[in-house]
Amino acid sequence: MDKQKLKISPAVIWVSSVTIGLLSSVPQIAQQHFNLAEAVVNAAITSAFALAMWYVNLYMLARRPEQPNRQKISYSKLINTLLIGLLVMFGLAWVQQLILSHINFGPVMLMVEVRGILINLVFYMFLQLLQQNYENQYVNMELERIKNDNLGAQYELLKQQVNPHFLFNSLNTLKAMVETSDKDSVDFILKLSNFYRFTLESRKHDLIHLSEEMEIVKAYLFLQNARFEGGFTFTSDLDDEVLKTQIPPFTLQLLVENCIKHNVVSLDKPLHIRLYAADDRLILENPIQQKTGERNSLGVGLKNIQLRYEHLLHQQIDIVNNGQLFQVKLPLIS
Repeated sequence: MDKQKLKISPAVIWVSSVTIGLLSSVPQIAQQHFNLAEAVVNAAITSAFALAMWYVNLYMLARRPEQPNRQKISYSKLINTLLIGLLVMFGLAWVQQLILSHINFGPVMLMVEVRGILINLVFYMFLQLLQQNYENQYVNMELERIKNDNLGAQYELLKQQVNPHFLFNSLNTLKAMVETSDKDSVDFILKLSNFYRFTLESRKHDLIHLSEEMEIVKAYLFLQNARFEGGFTFTSDLDDEVLKTQIPPFTLQLLVENCIKHNVVSLDKPLHIRLYAADDRLILENPIQQKTGERNSLGVGLKNIQLRYEHLLHQQIDIVNNGQLFQVKLPLIS
């Protein structure tokens, strides 16, 4: 993001300069013996000075060096602009004396110099405050951009976690099948290949339809059934309206994977996994059949899902564990 210089509209510069010039002639208009020529010359001289000081101060601000303390008032620049203003006003007062030769130069000179200092000081302080406000906005925009870039990078890392995590478990399953000479090993490899092809296509999206996510879950369940045949059941009670909602890719697959990973899965004690919707939440639940020596942990999968929902939707997922039943409740995304 390239930083642009502070700019003031030419209309603002010219209108404000003319207005200051007219205001400077108000005391003359109020005098009993009003002299139009004097008022016009005075207004013109003051307007010219204001116009010159606008551009002098803008030029001085543009020459400010890039340094950490640049938001502090530069007193050396202030003194320089005041000195330049004194010289400019002296020259304009001399021009005024040439036009209105009957005016005593001494008192007029003192009056216009004081007026010039005040005008110049007001312009400098105004531009200084405007410049500081502009720089603060620029810094805030840069911080926000960096924050968004960091969040985007973090989210990409979260999405990258999904594939290695599942691949590791799938290869373990395939290893077990090969070791037991399972006849379905070839079919498993083909299904795994198709699953990862779908993974590469889905990773481009932050959200997909729940119906698409269910296809991922069905593919995953097929792969797991090759190892745990009859060891678990999966029941889905989702209607068509719920299937039209959206979800971060591989959310349900990770949840089902967690169920199988952290619980006993066997023919003697099948694990029953249920998916349904209630109270604008998508709920996946299973009875707790904790493996011996298994520590009570959220695991990589749940942390990944939590962070993705926080990043994408600024919402939290609910995790319920009453010792008998484990539930994960996801907000429905219309």
